[in-house]
Amino acid sequence: MPTLLLRLAGPIQSWGTTSRFDERDSQLEPSKSGVLGLVCAALGRDRAQPVHDLAGLKMGVRVDREGLLMRDYQTATGVISAAGNVDLKRTVISPRYYLADAVFLVGLEGIDRGLLEQIHTALRAPVWPLALGRKSFPPGEPTWLKDAVREEGLREALLAWPRIARPERGQDQPMRLILEHESAGAVRLDQPVAPFAARRFGPRYIASEAIHVPV
Repeated sequence: MPTLLLRLAGPIQSWGTTSRFDERDSQLEPSKSGVLGLVCAALGRDRAQPVHDLAGLKMGVRVDREGLLMRDYQTATGVISAAGNVDLKRTVISPRYYLADAVFLVGLEGIDRGLLEQIHTALRAPVWPLALGRKSFPPGEPTWLKDAVREEGLREALLAWPRIARPERGQDQPMRLILEHESAGAVRLDQPVAPFAARRFGPRYIASEAIHVPV
């Protein structure tokens, strides 16, 4: 099946999947919900519109440069309490996690080549601004890659594409490859099961392996 490749690179990224209440987490690689949210922004698809066609795509991630997991503290006032009331005198400290200086090559595989080509075109001239997990984290490099709609399957396409970031300290080390799996592996709660406005996500499985891509 054909595969679309895109680059996610920026000074700051954040890919939360389990955030609740005041704390905002981040995985060490892009979440499927976050990547499809970026795709929706490129296509100009409203949050209330269905995303079943995008959710049906199989996703993989090649970690070209591991980011440094950082933690920041933010404060907010006038937050809503558990009882549903707004307390203007209450101040909350909110830990926020993010990745600094990470670079990822993401693949989306599907049977509909036309959909992948539509996404590829939209990434070059997005309808709305793109973000790497949060609206305040724009890409540092274009997500669009030339000739990025490939005939190879997901794993083959991610293995064949040249590195998009040089190894740290000039070291040619193995990289992580994370592929979506049908029934086994680690669980991620980032599979959209409804329009994004509904904020409903189900589980999916991922499997990780070490690969080598020459510099």
